[in-house]
Amino acid sequence: MTQIIDQNTKNEALESPAPSDSTAPVDDMSAVQTPAGLPSPSPAARAGMPAQLKDLTVRARAYVEAASSANTRKAYAADWKHFNAWCRRSGLAALPANPQTVGLYITACATSGAVTGDNGSGSGMSGRIVKPNSVATIERRLSSLSWNYSQRGQALDRKDRHIATVMAGIRNTHARPPVQKEAVMAEDILAMLETIDRGTLRGLRDRAMLLTGYAGGLRRSEIVGLDLKPDQTEDGRGWIEIFDKGMLVTLRGKTGWREVEIGRGSSDATCPVIAVQTWIRFAKLAHGPLFRRVNGRGKEVGADRLNDKEIARLVKRTVKAAGIRGDLGEVERVLKFSGHSLRAGLASSAEVDERYVQRQLGHSSAEMTRRYQRRRDRFRINLSKAAGL
Repeated sequence: MTQIIDQNTKNEALESPAPSDSTAPVDDMSAVQTPAGLPSPSPAARAGMPAQLKDLTVRARAYVEAASSANTRKAYAADWKHFNAWCRRSGLAALPANPQTVGLYITACATSGAVTGDNGSGSGMSGRIVKPNSVATIERRLSSLSWNYSQRGQALDRKDRHIATVMAGIRNTHARPPVQKEAVMAEDILAMLETIDRGTLRGLRDRAMLLTGYAGGLRRSEIVGLDLKPDQTEDGRGWIEIFDKGMLVTLRGKTGWREVEIGRGSSDATCPVIAVQTWIRFAKLAHGPLFRRVNGRGKEVGADRLNDKEIARLVKRTVKAAGIRGDLGEVERVLKFSGHSLRAGLASSAEVDERYVQRQLGHSSAEMTRRYQRRRDRFRINLSKAAGL
C-alpha cells in the first residue's frame, strides 16, 4: 500500500481529476454513464438524435433511478463527494478505481481526526476534528464507491487484499452491537393517539399513519409510499384495499412484492382501518398518494406525497407529548425513538406465533424478527435446566 503515492504520480496524466465539492450529485444521470455502458449524449448530440432514441434515453434514466430509492441515491452521492474531497486533501486520484486508495480511505474513516470537513478555502482542511465512522457507515461508504465506480464503467474489487483485509481488521477492532431504536408498545400507541387532535385534517392523517404503521409493521418509506389504488403514481410503493374484515396492503419493498393484512381493531377509536377510511373521507381523496401534506393552517390537503421523514417527526413529537420514557432526558428520548419504533413495537407487542410476525414484517429469517422484539422473554427456554443443572 506504500507504493500508492508513486503509482498515483505515474497515472496522474491518465486519470480524470476528482470533482470538487460543488460537483452535481451522482444521481444526476448526465454525470455518469447510461445503462449498457453507453455514454450519456452531449446536448449537441441529443439535438440530432431521433425522437425515438430521446424517449428511450429518458426512460432508461427513469429505470436507473427506479433501481434504488431516493434516500439510497442521496447517500451514494454524499459518500462519493466525501471520498473525492478526501482524495484531493491526500493528493490522490479518485479515478480510476484503485483498491489501495480505497484501503487508505476506509482506514482514514475509521481513525479519529483523520477525515475532516472542507472549509471551502481550497486547502481542504477545516481544522475540525471528526469522530471515526462506525463500521456500518464505512461498509455503506464501500457500497457507495462500488456503485459509483460501476456507473462510470469501472469495477472496484472489494475482495482485493488492500480492501478486504483492512475492512476485516476494522470490523474486529471497532465493531459494536447495533444501537436499536426503542419500541413503542400497545399502551404507548394509545397514549400517543390521545395527544393528536381528532378535529383537524392533520390530526386525522397523523392518527391513520400511526395506526397503519404500527398494525402493519411498516417502514416509514412504505407508509408514505402507499397509494389509494394500484398504478396511480410513478413513485408509489404500494396500495391499499379495504374489506369487511380489514385492509390489505400490497407493497413493493426491499425483498420484492408482499402483502400485509391489517385487521380491524377491537374498538373504533383504535382501529387502523377506520382511521384510514376517516382520513380518506374528510380529505376527499380519490386518486394518488394516500398520505399527503396538509396546507393552509390544516384546512387544505395538497397533492404532494408526504416525505418519509415526517413519520419519524410524528413519532418523536407524540412520544414526547405522551410523556413516554419520561425518565430520560429530552435529547436522549428524541434519539431513542424514530419511525422504526412502530415496526419494532408490533414485533414486541403481538402475542402470536413468531412466524406470523415474521411474515407481517417481511423478514426472510426468524433471527431477523427476533432482533426487533425488544421485550421478548429471552429465557423462556432454559437450556441450563434442560441440561440438568
